[in-house]
Amino acid sequence: MDKLIANIDWNQMLEATGETLYMTAIAALATFVLGLILGLLLFMTAKDNLWENKAINTVIGAFVNIFRSIPFIILIILLIPFTKILLGTILGASAALPALIIGAAPFYARMVEIALREIDKGVIEASKAMGAKTSTIILKVLIPEALPALVSGITVTTIALVGYTAMAGVVGAGGLGTLAYLEGFQRGNNDVTIVATICVLLVVFLIQLIGDSVTTRIDKR
Repeated sequence: MDKLIANIDWNQMLEATGETLYMTAIAALATFVLGLILGLLLFMTAKDNLWENKAINTVIGAFVNIFRSIPFIILIILLIPFTKILLGTILGASAALPALIIGAAPFYARMVEIALREIDKGVIEASKAMGAKTSTIILKVLIPEALPALVSGITVTTIALVGYTAMAGVVGAGGLGTLAYLEGFQRGNNDVTIVATICVLLVVFLIQLIGDSVTTRIDKR
């Protein structure tokens, strides 16, 4: 057994897993906030909705569509100058965060918009008829009604972020992606690559388990 995993430095593997969890957690939190805002704006400014505004809806929709369509590895390269100005470096776990957030937030924003569209318009109209303010409708009607779908959406997005961190690792972001590429692939240590992959899979399974559990608890249907 020891011969099969002879090239693995477990301290290095643990550190890489921690970096992957750090990137995923921070990016997921920022993605949730930014994606929720963008998704709400897309929904609210659409035709026949509370803040109907074609110009704003078009601009936000274009932003979301553009950044959602760019392959992540290309997005990292495009954002290198911005990342260097913002953080002073393009290497390390923190340097990957701008690309991770900008890559994932538009994806989640569309999920938020779709979730909000599924809400019965009668519920919204009833709230308006009772004189509820727009902020009250958002906080007391839209978000609570769409919450199970929002949680499912951020679960899917977070799992995608785990994959993004692995891709970012290839260009020096750290984490399991960097370990699998530099210590595994480039040095021909297949055991390192396999164990790093297993660690990624375990992170994904854990996220899915937590997401499913939370969704089940809050879904009142």
